Amino acid sequence: MTRKQRYQFVIEYFEKHNPDAETELIYDDPYQLLVAVILSAQCTDRRVNMTTPAIFEKYPDVRSLSKASFGELFPFIKSISYPNNKTKHLIGMANAVIEKFDGKIPMTIEELIQLPGVGRKTANVITSVIDRQPNMAVDTHVFRVSKRIGLVSGAASTPLAVEKELISNIPQQYVHKAHHWLILHGRYICTARIPRCEVCGLKPVCKFFQTKVKVKSNN
Repeated sequence: MTRKQRYQFVIEYFEKHNPDAETELIYDDPYQLLVAVILSAQCTDRRVNMTTPAIFEKYPDVRSLSKASFGELFPFIKSISYPNNKTKHLIGMANAVIEKFDGKIPMTIEELIQLPGVGRKTANVITSVIDRQPNMAVDTHVFRVSKRIGLVSGAASTPLAVEKELISNIPQQYVHKAHHWLILHGRYICTARIPRCEVCGLKPVCKFFQTKVKVKSNN
């Protein structure tokens, strides 16, 4: 099977079984999504969604968040991983949006990564979710699933390398959804320790299943 055929199978499968894939983070506008994504680093979306309603009630927009002190914001975030850093990042982000972008959340990768707490992965999430730009955020799920299935080469050893290979092989109109397809597949089916191959519809094209699971079961 060629790589092109593998991509075609994967895209057609997800288009049929999860055509409306989207982030599991709960948000109403770009500001709320940016806060949620910053908080979600090395933390579950479920925990973030439990935390953000109180934050958004107290700080409904980027201007109000920019006026928060560390001591005021920290209690809202203390149940999240790395609360000290994330508290500083959120306040710094809000101030940078006010000072550099006139209070509007920017919508380019280059501008977003100028904000405290925002790296390339976060910027890719914001632009692909809000603006449907063909950008691919590579987290641990996307990295693992794309390698296991065989969507990217063994030489793609960094998130950026995986991102570039996925972008170059996925038709542009599917990129913003493919990010969610791969994340959700990794979160619920192709799990890290014990992938649930028995319920996976990608077995026919999955290199991991064909070379590890299937071969092992035949021996």
